[in-house]
Amino acid sequence: MDVQSFAAGFRDRAGSALSRRFGVDPRALAALRVSLGLLLLTDLYLRSRDLVAFYTDAGVLPRSVLREQFGGIALVSIHARFGSPWAVGLLFLVAGAFAVALAVGYRTRLATVVSFVLVVSLHARNPVLLNGGDSMLRRLLLWGAFLPLGRRWSVDALRRARDGARRETERSGRVASVASAALLLQVVLVYTTNAVYKLRGELWVSGEAILYVFNLDQLTVGLGETLAQYPALLRAFDRVWLGLLVTSVGLLLLTGWARAAFAALFVGMHLGMALTMRITVFPLLSIAGLIPFLPGVFWDAAGARVRESRLGEWLDETDAPARVAAALPNVRRRVPGGVRRLGRWASRARPPVVGGLLALVLVWNAAALGYVALPEDVSSAADPEEYRWDMFAPEPRTTDGWYVVPGRLESGERADVFHRRAVRWDEPPDVAASYRNVRWFKYMMDLRASAAEPLRPHFADYLCERWNATHEDDVERVALYYVEQPVRLDGPDPTNRVKMHEQSCGSA
Repeated sequence: MDVQSFAAGFRDRAGSALSRRFGVDPRALAALRVSLGLLLLTDLYLRSRDLVAFYTDAGVLPRSVLREQFGGIALVSIHARFGSPWAVGLLFLVAGAFAVALAVGYRTRLATVVSFVLVVSLHARNPVLLNGGDSMLRRLLLWGAFLPLGRRWSVDALRRARDGARRETERSGRVASVASAALLLQVVLVYTTNAVYKLRGELWVSGEAILYVFNLDQLTVGLGETLAQYPALLRAFDRVWLGLLVTSVGLLLLTGWARAAFAALFVGMHLGMALTMRITVFPLLSIAGLIPFLPGVFWDAAGARVRESRLGEWLDETDAPARVAAALPNVRRRVPGGVRRLGRWASRARPPVVGGLLALVLVWNAAALGYVALPEDVSSAADPEEYRWDMFAPEPRTTDGWYVVPGRLESGERADVFHRRAVRWDEPPDVAASYRNVRWFKYMMDLRASAAEPLRPHFADYLCERWNATHEDDVERVALYYVEQPVRLDGPDPTNRVKMHEQSCGSA
């Protein structure tokens, strides 16, 4: 064998190995697309229940306060251009329409890009509410915009086939590109950086971290309340989860059924989080991020099962996908030559753009971990340590608690104007339920930080206006208390009242 033949064979083997590890099956991309569309709709619905409170000038963060406290973040928010409920509600409806388009794969790339823009805008409107799931959603949409999410199981694919275009729906090869590598690396980065943070703490290494997590009544619900009674089992979960995080690079190194089985372990742990903790769509978004790791052998087996099922028979008999495609406006249209040239230029520019974004993500995560120092002007504008994958790390919270907001009414009586009930200082029967939902919980927890002190008067003013709009006996003055309850694994948990703020109504 000559040198050239050897080199060519080596390149082919290396290319095949990289493709198997950094390529994504088109059916996995389709499943990711559907998942993102449905999760976007779910998230929009959950947020819409507090639209006035969190996204309008009548809520806890008026636009003037957003600009004053968060500076440039407000500039990237379309939602921050409007302060009235009807205008913000219209943006929610527009976002919902594009989420539906993404789920069904109609004008997929446009739907992905617009969904990404609107998600970034919504998140920037109230940064206090954000968690790791929101960061994951933004990143999945970002990398998805550079990938053929609509190649399979989509209206776009059906219309291309019907109109005689190249039948991409029949392709079975992997999508192997810089964008597919970026998508997979992004997910692994979340796990590996979180592992580094956890290893820097003591509770995760000692096996007691999950014990503290499941003793936080603020978060624990359902099955979690039962598991909290079995500390030995929780210590085992601690070891398993930390072990998975430390070895998460195996998601990239493994292939075939081994990769599918390893990804299934992560999926199982995230499902466990969904059943035991009040964190809404966060574990579901994490599961969506794992879908691209499922290899072709998994989708082949799943497809065979579907074809043999009643669903497969129904799809064959009714030709439902084609009927849906025919009912929607045609995606094919006459494209001017200039637009075609622009499209070809964009295709050529896509790899270096994605490569640059991926390099930025890698450097940013390294800076957040303290391994790389960013220029001073960059770190002063956006500190990477404030945007890091540190869920329950380096240590979980070891202090539980609940809010009490006593208000003095015109009649001289007192009432808790946050919970709209009589003032009660004792531990609620269900601490998690004392927060309306996860967004309220995140907001109230962040309100405790010293950096959030300027936000407290506006929260108090919001409570005053909300109470007075629905009660004849107006509230005149409110005080904001947090009842701390340090978690003790070997005895009763004490409590301590912390007064955070007090003001007369209308003085913010």
